[in-house]
Amino acid sequence: MSRRKRFRTKSKFLNWILDWVDAILFAVVVVTLINVFWFQSFKIPSSSMESSLYTGDHLFVSKLTYGARLPMTPLTIPFTHNVIGRKESYSTSVQWKYKRLPGFRKVRRGDYVVFGFPDGDTVLTKAPVEDYYTLVRYMGRDAAVQAFGPVLVRPMDKKDHYVKRCVALPGDTLEVRDGLVWVNGEQQTVWPGVQLSYKVVTTGRELNPKTIDQMGLNVKELQFSPSLPGYPEIPLTAEMLEKVKGMQSVVSVEPVMQTDTLDWREIFPFTPSSRWTRDYFGPLWIPREGATVPLTESNLPLYERIIRDYEHSDVQAALAAGSYTFKQNYYFMMGDNRHNSLDSRYWGFVPEDHIVGKPSVIWLSTDAGRKFPKNIRWRRFFKFL
Repeated sequence: MSRRKRFRTKSKFLNWILDWVDAILFAVVVVTLINVFWFQSFKIPSSSMESSLYTGDHLFVSKLTYGARLPMTPLTIPFTHNVIGRKESYSTSVQWKYKRLPGFRKVRRGDYVVFGFPDGDTVLTKAPVEDYYTLVRYMGRDAAVQAFGPVLVRPMDKKDHYVKRCVALPGDTLEVRDGLVWVNGEQQTVWPGVQLSYKVVTTGRELNPKTIDQMGLNVKELQFSPSLPGYPEIPLTAEMLEKVKGMQSVVSVEPVMQTDTLDWREIFPFTPSSRWTRDYFGPLWIPREGATVPLTESNLPLYERIIRDYEHSDVQAALAAGSYTFKQNYYFMMGDNRHNSLDSRYWGFVPEDHIVGKPSVIWLSTDAGRKFPKNIRWRRFFKFL
């Protein structure tokens, strides 16, 4: 006897209810399997990747490219990630070990990558989108918890998702000079969407809003200063830069570079001696699985979080031994909107076990600053990445 017939009753209404329950359960199981093993939908929440990925882009993220990461916190409300309303949508009563299925290939330089936010293991419940570790560095732990607590500790697979571009692979040596990335002594390709900030001085007039919009700039993020006169900072790609320089009302265009750190607590590895900034960073070696590095008090800030939190090893024992061998690969991620992106320059390395997948296609894109139907970016529909 079929499963459906076993649940038949004399009540048509009850049969109708059973049919719907059966269909919903089937849909939940199928969609869950698709999300775990094939692809998952994500939405870009911020402008850190403009002008490559826009705020409001809805992406399908491939789990097959790098290999699907199996769930580590299986007791989760279907179709949620880590919250529902204002409460956690999962239970940690069952925890499985990290395991990843084979993928089509490894992460490459230049890939867009979705990953779990490394600092997202600890969250302040009254400020869940803020970086807990940054607040602690500036305020002290007790003050941060008192102001924004209590503290919530999340499993690795329940950290918030970020999307950035991978700029350096395990074993690479990375350096940022004048805002541009150098890897292993060679300047990295400047992808079309990469943009830096420039000070634009005009004859006294604001730039034409229609022209700005056509260039793909967010008008709301630009502030005209009559005293300059012009714009203290405008994010521009190389193509946009040439167009702005050619405008009749533009007098000069200069890059806005951070030559000295404003506060050592802002930039990784958070030491006064490094003096790294967002535009002058490194050189920094990216840890590779199986590689051994000498470990001293001077370079410990680079690797301490890896040893303690990502690989769960004894920091003091490693320091006493004078060396450490890494258990997994690490990556360095940066946003294409280089002067408006919280990325690896601000929180360090991304462990391989944090990687979720590779964005493959934009299936919908909307602009929250406009009303329907002008809010729909039709040109970005089903754009393959």
